[in-house]
Amino acid sequence: MTHAAVAQSEELSHPETEAAFRKVTLRLIPFLFLCYVLNYIDRLNVGFAQLQMRSDLGFSDTVYGIGVGLFFIGYLLLEVPSNLLLEKIGARKTLLRIMVLWGLASTATMFVSTPLQFYIVRFLVGAAEAGFLPGILLYLTYWYPAGHRGRITAMFIAALPFAGIIGSPVSGWIMNNMAGVKGLHAWQWLFLLEGIPSVVVGVIAYLYLQDGPDKAHWLSAREKDIIKRNVEADRRLRENKNQGNFLSALRDPKLYVMALLGFATYWSANAIAFWAPTIIRATGVTNITHVGWLTALPSLAGLISMLLVGRHSDRTLERRWHVAGAALVSATALALLPLFFDSTAGAVALLTLCGIGHFAFVAVFWTIPPSYLAGSAAAGGIAAIGAMSALGGAIVPALLGWIKTTTGSLGLGMYAIAAVLVIAVTVMLVAIPASALKGQRES
Repeated sequence: MTHAAVAQSEELSHPETEAAFRKVTLRLIPFLFLCYVLNYIDRLNVGFAQLQMRSDLGFSDTVYGIGVGLFFIGYLLLEVPSNLLLEKIGARKTLLRIMVLWGLASTATMFVSTPLQFYIVRFLVGAAEAGFLPGILLYLTYWYPAGHRGRITAMFIAALPFAGIIGSPVSGWIMNNMAGVKGLHAWQWLFLLEGIPSVVVGVIAYLYLQDGPDKAHWLSAREKDIIKRNVEADRRLRENKNQGNFLSALRDPKLYVMALLGFATYWSANAIAFWAPTIIRATGVTNITHVGWLTALPSLAGLISMLLVGRHSDRTLERRWHVAGAALVSATALALLPLFFDSTAGAVALLTLCGIGHFAFVAVFWTIPPSYLAGSAAAGGIAAIGAMSALGGAIVPALLGWIKTTTGSLGLGMYAIAAVLVIAVTVMLVAIPASALKGQRES
């Protein structure tokens, strides 16, 4: 260990230091968690809306898949600019802009009546949301050194499965009970009732958050000093190992390996977020409320797995094999899923196993880029990884929609997702040796 790493380790073990970080966590993480819950509900509710929206508007599976994919095109194009802007104007203004705009765009989906309108509004939702996840990950580096970020990132990203746990039953209930109320379709109520809360919370974010420890009125001068010294020690440790320059980061092959991993996460996410309701309903579950409850099971199991795996990854300070093992669990489940398309119990069990692997994969993966990148490379580099990862989100919905329209089944699509996961983690294990992440161990 370097002298800085030893000093940091001593700081982190000090009760006063732990108390300061606990205070930060209690202040920030519940609110950021709520923001991400709303974000993911607004992203995945189209998976429930399409159960009736497609027939009401005459949309094919291909139209639906293209619309879902265009969300990620908008997301991809503005991801890096959004994160670079956050570094200049701060998290408060950035979250205000992102949440208000995505909430309004998501709500506007209720007025869609043609494929073109659907394509435009989904693109706008993605463009508005761009920068949210990498922005929060960058924001957390202002408050926590790397040794804390495995469990903190897991706590924050736990919003993804939690959104599925509460969002799926709520969406199912709306779809089952709101049809015809005030002359609106159930899917129109879905976008209205789940879009407006994001606008409200976006305004609250501007009033509630601070851009960094220096401006945190709820921290004492001593607590601010503790946070800043630990974060600064971590930053110096990373800069000693990696050039803190965005352009040099773009020349680093490891950045593209991380992007490939992120690309793979979007493939497995799509199986759960956008197609699980369709898969479960096709097994013979006709009540959409029941579809909602069953769709929540992969998220519930994923919530537990990501917290346990994230904590274990922090305790062992190991990332590569945690990521690889979780991804291979998802790949195995998806490869077996087509064999159980006619069995509700089998399909739900394998989707749940996929959720266990996927959410653990996501939680540990997103601790790697902010720990590997430093200085000015962090803002742009994390966003670049997020943007390139979003290509997966842009490609797989259209691919799955085309496969289902062409073959009448999602089986080939599940095999393709499993293959992408296996390829991504194999490349990672070969291209990123444990020594490349040694800085995480020293923190």
